[in-house]
Amino acid sequence: MKTNYTSFTSQELAFQHSKTHLLDLFYQYDDFMESIGRVVDLGCDTEALNMLWFANATARDEQKTPLNIKCVGQSSIEKLVPKHNGVSFQKGAPELLSKTKKKFDILYCHDTLQFIVNPYQALANWWNIANKDAMLTIAVKQTTNVEFNMLEYNAQMNYKHHYTIPMLLYMLAVNGWDCKGGFFKKIIGDPWIFAVVYKSNTKPMDPKTTNLYNLIDDTDLLPEVAVKSIEKYGMIRQKDLVLPWLDKSLMDMRQQ
Repeated sequence: MKTNYTSFTSQELAFQHSKTHLLDLFYQYDDFMESIGRVVDLGCDTEALNMLWFANATARDEQKTPLNIKCVGQSSIEKLVPKHNGVSFQKGAPELLSKTKKKFDILYCHDTLQFIVNPYQALANWWNIANKDAMLTIAVKQTTNVEFNMLEYNAQMNYKHHYTIPMLLYMLAVNGWDCKGGFFKKIIGDPWIFAVVYKSNTKPMDPKTTNLYNLIDDTDLLPEVAVKSIEKYGMIRQKDLVLPWLDKSLMDMRQQ
């Protein structure tokens, strides 16, 4: 039986999900798009549709000036299908990518994190290959949800962990990713969590010895609402979280 490390029935559906929730929003920010030099798709599929989107991106001027973004697909698959001067391929498990000759401005992780056995090590490795202030974009499926006013828990095929926004905040912050200046999205009835965070100057810490109190005492990486939740309850409660998203809306997590 072929192991299928994807949550979608086709690569086109996966790309449309990525484009609708993330890429189309990125394209609205001209200065941001024009600042991108190198992008890596952590766990890309054979057609590398996300990387082709970046590689073909143009400015929103009349001339449609090419942005010439260099793209790398990192995956355990044998090879990529597309032949494009702006897209190259590196074979290997995305979670093990810890060294590279040139670092990246965007680390794109759509529908990958839930398949990784050791996400703490992956997030630490990715910090090491990110440029200063680089962006890490994550789309990961939440497997504990409310359906028809009832709690629904699933162990989905090949998923290695359950993810929630409070847990993701901790995992990102303990590995040096700035969540205080980041963006998060979770819509009622939709299991997907979206996170856009940035590389901080704080190096990845040991999750064995770093708890939530250590994070708020020694770093400035958690959103203020998460800090207040920890100070009052000794935990990050999802119902305390109201977090910004890229379109400048606020995501109220109380009913997620």
